[in-house]
Amino acid sequence: MEKFHQEISQELTNILTFWSEKMTDRDFGGFFGQAEFEGTVVPKANKGAILMARILWTYSAAFGGTENPEYLEKAHHAYDFLIRYFKDEKSGGSFWELNYQGELVNGRKQIYAQSFVIYALSEYYKITQEEAAKTWAVELFKLIEQHAVDPKHGGYIEALDQHWQPLEDFRLSDKDANEPKSMNTHLHILEAYTNLYRVWPSAEMTNALRNLIHLMADRLISPEGNFILFFGMDWSPKSTAVSFGHDIEGSWLLWEAAEVLNESVTIQKVKPIVLRMAETTLKNGIGQEGGLLNEREGDHLDDDRHWWPQAEAMVGFYNAWQMTGVEEYLEATQQLWEYIKNYLLDTTHGEWHWRVDKHGKPITREYKAGFWKCPYHNGRACLELMHRMTIPMEN
Repeated sequence: MEKFHQEISQELTNILTFWSEKMTDRDFGGFFGQAEFEGTVVPKANKGAILMARILWTYSAAFGGTENPEYLEKAHHAYDFLIRYFKDEKSGGSFWELNYQGELVNGRKQIYAQSFVIYALSEYYKITQEEAAKTWAVELFKLIEQHAVDPKHGGYIEALDQHWQPLEDFRLSDKDANEPKSMNTHLHILEAYTNLYRVWPSAEMTNALRNLIHLMADRLISPEGNFILFFGMDWSPKSTAVSFGHDIEGSWLLWEAAEVLNESVTIQKVKPIVLRMAETTLKNGIGQEGGLLNEREGDHLDDDRHWWPQAEAMVGFYNAWQMTGVEEYLEATQQLWEYIKNYLLDTTHGEWHWRVDKHGKPITREYKAGFWKCPYHNGRACLELMHRMTIPMEN
């Protein structure tokens, strides 16, 4: 286990060195919006709220976990750009996309993005006690609760326009179904609310977090232990696909939320659900060649291995091992790390490949860093594992 800890710790350093050295935009602020497969920076690429918020969260959490002053400096750098340019001073919330100079490109209020800004600001507040960060995080929470809650059926709608008015196109990306509710947005609202609760455990925050945990347990997870990905407004399922990465990520994030809330009724309800999700993913999600598969829908299997499900699966399976003592979960965590080292780490250009095929061959048309790829999943996995290796198992 000591060797595993050392390797994970070194990988965190490797990841953040790439972002610090290659991706810091020293001319216009924040971080560059994209780097191609071989690590070549695209200096005029647009900058997204999700990218900037995830970077802020990662450097803030990394400083909290290591006390490396370079990480604090980078957290300040990300925070400055985020609050200076992404904050919508007129309508509230965070813009969706800016150009490389910080000028508005798309002001839509995607709730997924608002959630990541909350997640990042809460983490930054932990390490700095910067009241402006906490204040904005609370404002974002209240805006989501005011504008995005479905008063009839419960839950949160996907997106609104810049002025918090309804949209016809809810989609987070071109790959998503145009449905008003999704697992993905609810999962990351959960993540954000859990982190905000840590620094602002108010009555309204407590109620919102509790309601969301129970909603997810009741509505979003099938009896088999898989997330249902998309829904109509009335919670009618609109997808039969299985996302293995989201299932295992959701298992540990749901358990984390229940533990942070620390209410016995919620913990008792959630525990068997999250263990079922981990068990199902271990049984059905690992490919014959190793690594976590991407998605399955009916007879169609997407057996590429994307970077982020591997990272989340390490945490999810390690969490299941801590909860149960079942050795297969620990073995799965360590096997995934071996797979990552063998196939996903780009030892030539830095960071991780976006994805490889089932034979481990990198898909070179994917970018190395960009709107949807940052140090959050793999950096967080390293931080979580480093921390979890220092605390005893539950059983």
